[in-house]
Amino acid sequence: MSVPKIKAVRLSPREQLGQKELVVLGPSLGTSTVMWQDAAQLFAGDYDVFGWDLPGHGVSPAAATDAEFSVGELADAVVELVDSIEPGVRFHYAGDSVGGATGAELALRHPERLLSLAMVCSSPRFNGAEAYAERADAVAEQGTEIRLEPSAEIWFAPGFLGEHPTESSRLLDSLRDADRFGYAAVCRAIAAYDVRDRFAEISVPFLAVAGQFDSVCPLSEAQWMADQAQHGVAVEVPNVGHIAPTENPALVASLLRTHFMAASGLIELAQETIDALVDSHNTKDSNS
Repeated sequence: MSVPKIKAVRLSPREQLGQKELVVLGPSLGTSTVMWQDAAQLFAGDYDVFGWDLPGHGVSPAAATDAEFSVGELADAVVELVDSIEPGVRFHYAGDSVGGATGAELALRHPERLLSLAMVCSSPRFNGAEAYAERADAVAEQGTEIRLEPSAEIWFAPGFLGEHPTESSRLLDSLRDADRFGYAAVCRAIAAYDVRDRFAEISVPFLAVAGQFDSVCPLSEAQWMADQAQHGVAVEVPNVGHIAPTENPALVASLLRTHFMAASGLIELAQETIDALVDSHNTKDSNS
């Protein structure tokens, strides 16, 4: 195995770095930084924000046919990428699904680099290792097109595809365009990923976000992680599936901004604060 090559996409407007805290955002399998664009622009005025793309996804280079790396090595790649942008800087990290799992590995392998960690629609271990291995072989042979229909069913809450065709199409286009060998390599990394026995070592301020309709990473996973982490909070975002930052960017952005501010000592964070934030957004949505 080896550290894969990944690239970053700037999601904040400033040319000069270092005047704001850095936020790094990680993607879900089959997507790209595009999944974070709407949420990121809602807090990009307060932070330097970058997203990164998985090998063979988005702007990251295609993977070799025999590419092999672990989720831990993805975390190493993120640190190398950050150092190429702003050497040695500490940063807030948030990631969805395997992007969140990469964050867990960051907290375990490079804890001195993190200001905070948010795992969105993610898990300490993804169920179905054998199924991920089988998916890797199928996609490597037939391409990512075979994942369009099942991914659309898993990624989004009921009704989202029809009500938000632009947002859903952007993500499905990312999946269609993804390199099949890079996708397969990430599947194999997911199959081998399991940090349950070390999760209690995570000491940075921690937020776990679950989607109400997420069948891959349900609320019970988020609650377990928040209980295990030394400073953890869990929250469920209503009416979203597995790609919460795209499905409800306003609420996810508010949750992350609050989490980042608390980690930096600007406010105090408690479970009640996070729950009240969700209730507030629900009230706004019901009145609109």
